Amino acid sequence: MIPLVVFWFVPMAVSVWLSFTNWDYISPTFDYVGIENYASALTSADFYNALKNTIFFGFWTILPTIIFGLLLALLLRKGLKGLTGFKAFLFAPWITPMVAMSIVWSWIYEPDVGLLNQILGWFNLRQPSWLTDSEMAMWAIIIVTVWKNAGWAMLFYADALSKIPDELYEVGNIEGAGWLQRMKTIVIPLVSPTTLFLIIISAIDSIQAYDQIQVMTQGGPAGSTRTLLYLYYQMAFEQFNMGQATALATLIVILTGVLALIMFYGSKRWVHY
Repeated sequence: MIPLVVFWFVPMAVSVWLSFTNWDYISPTFDYVGIENYASALTSADFYNALKNTIFFGFWTILPTIIFGLLLALLLRKGLKGLTGFKAFLFAPWITPMVAMSIVWSWIYEPDVGLLNQILGWFNLRQPSWLTDSEMAMWAIIIVTVWKNAGWAMLFYADALSKIPDELYEVGNIEGAGWLQRMKTIVIPLVSPTTLFLIIISAIDSIQAYDQIQVMTQGGPAGSTRTLLYLYYQMAFEQFNMGQATALATLIVILTGVLALIMFYGSKRWVHY
């Protein structure tokens, strides 16, 4: 409990306390402003734009990560040659620092000499300005995030699939169940606890996304990739408005907790233990 109290509960309590002040992060003095910081956040267009971006980013990173992770795990179950090396190749992005990955992907996304646009050019497809176009920048960050997380989800699903008794597949074959029917009646229900775990962890990870946004877009262009956490960073360490920043951080914690509770409550209908 000592590390939890020192490095988690006490800083959280101090953060909540600071959210009722107008401290500028530098001055030794400050004033108490009550709930003014919370009222300012909840009536700010920047807050709701960042919330919308966070929801969009979260949905389009969680869904593909879950789908690709499960499909890759099913592929590995087939017993391909060189399975160990294939697993290592898929898992490598997860253990690679996000900052390093983001720098490499920034070069891949480079509009004139980047690898991605060169490939698109071979097929006479549109070559967008991935990181400077407000319509494409968020998708560029989503692609990087899914690419990093899919291999991690694959390992959890591979473990879950290994625990499904072979007898269930044999019964399905006897009953004449096709691939889609086996997925619906055997695989998806029996890996549902793993799915719930991955959804919750991926949702928290998407809310806390920062490195790839900082390296690739700095919240731009025109705020199109500014999420709630990045808005907190800008308030705290660019505008030096620590009072409003900590109020925003408290709201992020509350939203994360509410989201987790909703997921746990909703999971009773589709998670089978």
